[in-house]
Amino acid sequence: MRIVLAPDSFKENMTALRAARAMDEGVRDAVPGARTVLMPMSDGGEGFVDAVAASWGADMISAPSADALGRPIEAVYGLAGDRAVMDVAGSAGLERVAPGERDVLRSSTRGLGMLMAHALEGGARTLVIGLGGSATNDGGLGMLTELGVRLLDASDEPVGPEPARMGRIERIDLAGLSAAACGATILVACDVTNPLTGPNGATAVFGPQKGVSADMVGILDARLARLAELTGTRAEAAQPGAGAAGGLGFALSAFLGARMRPGVELVAEAIGLRDAIERADLVLTGEGSVDEQTLNGKTPAGVARLAREAGAPCVVFAGRIKPGAEILLDHGVRDLVKVGSPDEPLAQALARGPQNMREAVAGYLRARL
Repeated sequence: MRIVLAPDSFKENMTALRAARAMDEGVRDAVPGARTVLMPMSDGGEGFVDAVAASWGADMISAPSADALGRPIEAVYGLAGDRAVMDVAGSAGLERVAPGERDVLRSSTRGLGMLMAHALEGGARTLVIGLGGSATNDGGLGMLTELGVRLLDASDEPVGPEPARMGRIERIDLAGLSAAACGATILVACDVTNPLTGPNGATAVFGPQKGVSADMVGILDARLARLAELTGTRAEAAQPGAGAAGGLGFALSAFLGARMRPGVELVAEAIGLRDAIERADLVLTGEGSVDEQTLNGKTPAGVARLAREAGAPCVVFAGRIKPGAEILLDHGVRDLVKVGSPDEPLAQALARGPQNMREAVAGYLRARL
């Protein structure tokens, strides 16, 4: 029996690789003779760089960067010839900032811009960028300022890119925007289809999970809308994916000509997932939480689609199975399996993540095979 193991990461719990290894342990507990193929996945967030870099045979480059709050850090990206792969999670990611320190108003995407500049200076001509897992809502202004864009107030004085200061911006000077960045081919792995602003935009949908209070949603949404007006890019702001990573998708496409791709599709192509699934008897995937939104470009839905096309049964494992997740059963998923006990305290569930996964996979296979 051949089983493909293609989970995404379980946020604040397991990387995709660790989840795949835990699945593998569970398979061996229940079906010792099975042949497993570990294919850790990502839809553009955590694990994206590792998955793509491994498929390229890329060198991992460490470079100066900054976290969402602007604090100096070292971040990594993959470089293979003139191709570089990086993600916003590795610099301005939510998991880079402790829960008690998270503050969208003081956060920006400067760290990603620093990595892009470093890769371009190192000879990269194609940038592949994952947009999942950001802690930001700056419309990509931090990234742009690191590539030479100037944000100016009414007196032509510089303004920082953080949302707390965006209301002071009166002019955006693009004259110094990096020629190398403008000339590069940029592919963006994006797991959402939201526009920049409005009720389905970056702030309204994703702001609250990053700490944006209810009374600030409208204010920050208006600031992003004004950004599009100041630069004459309202049409680009309405495009699907513009709202990804707090508007970073908008900045990359509107100012750098980036092309959006569903992250799960990009990674699946890079690692050869379709070919592996076509030879599989069973496919196991999963992530930390699934609900009806999982269909909108998330890893379990993407893996299930490939499995359905290949005629292979697909099972999704998740720490939380929210109301509405059952819609996945109509889109190529055979079963949804809860990882861990419903009564287990969150802290304990996080600490026992790999063991819970191993037990969930073994229990499911023993019951079904």
